[in-house]
Amino acid sequence: MASVVVTPTARRNLADLIETHSLPASTTERLRRALEPLGEFPALGAPLEGRWAGFRFVLGPWRWMIVVCRFDEAIDQVAVVTIRDGRSARAPKTAR
Repeated sequence: MASVVVTPTARRNLADLIETHSLPASTTERLRRALEPLGEFPALGAPLEGRWAGFRFVLGPWRWMIVVCRFDEAIDQVAVVTIRDGRSARAPKTAR
């Protein structure tokens, strides 16, 4: 079972989204539950392209919440590197 870690950058992104989108107090727990499958299936999610090549994404507790992660097979760890609003023009893009 892979470990799942949330980087400081992703934590800041989440805090910003909670504030700017007026998300409920349960947001952090909802995200934790959304990330649980990554422990058993670390390659879960669609691959990204461009500057995000080599990363994958899964959806957070809301369809618009993009959780970008990378699996390091050598240490059996999934790192959540950023959390973005997928409705933004600057959101990471999937390969077509």
